[in-house]
Amino acid sequence: MTKNKPFRFSRRQVLRGLLATTAFGVTAKLGTGCTPQGPRGGASGDDLVIGFIYVGPRDDFGYNQAHAEGAAAIAQLPGIKIVEQASVPETTEVEEAMRSMIELDGAKAIFPTSFGYFDPHILKIAEEFPEVQFFHAGGLYKEGETPRNVGSYFGYIDEAQYIAGIVAAYTSQTGRLGFVGAKPIPQLLRNVNSFTLGARTVQPEITTRLILTGDWSLPVKEAEAVNSMVDQGIDVITCHVDSPKIVIETAERRGVYSSGYHANQAALAPRGFLTGAEWDWTTVYTQYAQQLQAGKTLMNGEIPHIVRGGLEAGFWKLSPFGPAVSDEAKQAAEAVKAEFAQGSKRIYQGPLRNNQGQEILAAGQSYEQTAVELETMNWLVEGVDGRLES
Repeated sequence: MTKNKPFRFSRRQVLRGLLATTAFGVTAKLGTGCTPQGPRGGASGDDLVIGFIYVGPRDDFGYNQAHAEGAAAIAQLPGIKIVEQASVPETTEVEEAMRSMIELDGAKAIFPTSFGYFDPHILKIAEEFPEVQFFHAGGLYKEGETPRNVGSYFGYIDEAQYIAGIVAAYTSQTGRLGFVGAKPIPQLLRNVNSFTLGARTVQPEITTRLILTGDWSLPVKEAEAVNSMVDQGIDVITCHVDSPKIVIETAERRGVYSSGYHANQAALAPRGFLTGAEWDWTTVYTQYAQQLQAGKTLMNGEIPHIVRGGLEAGFWKLSPFGPAVSDEAKQAAEAVKAEFAQGSKRIYQGPLRNNQGQEILAAGQSYEQTAVELETMNWLVEGVDGRLES
């Protein structure tokens, strides 16, 4: 006979239940704004409360850590208090997390950071709480369709991946690179394509093997992908998964080079780490916090519904070069980095074909970073060995 397992409720679920028990005359006032991760920032009742939700742990050496570092920075600003919840899946659980931050903590703005939170979860809760502002990393705001209290922000981190590709090509001895990805969303495709295009400015025939695992955090599949690549003769590997930790560590154990993503993973691969594309959310989140404190809103049009930026806007940074990077590679990387800092560099220029031989851009044509064609990318450039299915 199998015993039933006891139900386990989170603190938020219990408190929301207490608040709802008005039939028993229960009144609860919560001034601390505590979350499973705890509040950070001031404790004044006049503070602006901002919520952050992460799909994984805050110390994952990757996507969630990068956002958490940005949140920690604005928690130090006067008049700002942040509340956080980590390891929230891309399901209705994120809706519960958002409601709790609003109802219990008094959050006036929420940053649900994972791509899969957007549709339908953010869109649903935004309709339910029209006075709260929601800012999502990567979703594309559509005028007349998306609720007015929803904004979208993201950075052109494919610029950093382009530079990482240059460094990889200078370092590779086999002319074969590897890219472990999760899902074929436009942001990931921009990264693998830009990485490959950067590498091909150094070695025109170099290739990038793309393996998609199917989800953002599948450590076993990520390790298997790296091992498969090394067995095929690939000697530089990068990735776009939530936590690059497994990819970087496995590459180091197998004796090949690696390039990081999201945050700095140099400590995980002291011999083989080359560089990496890091987010710098501190600038972005500070700007949002200051706008919110000034009373600006998405709804009145004073905060843009779509915010994008590259190196010149402080959205990304390059990880320090590892010991295996040659002086020649460093000089080439820094030269291109300077072009991005000036806003003069374009990654996507014709003639350009996809990996099926179809023309993407004719000679003389190019895409600016703001082009909607890049925001909706569904193709792989020539030189990428892979398909858009996991």
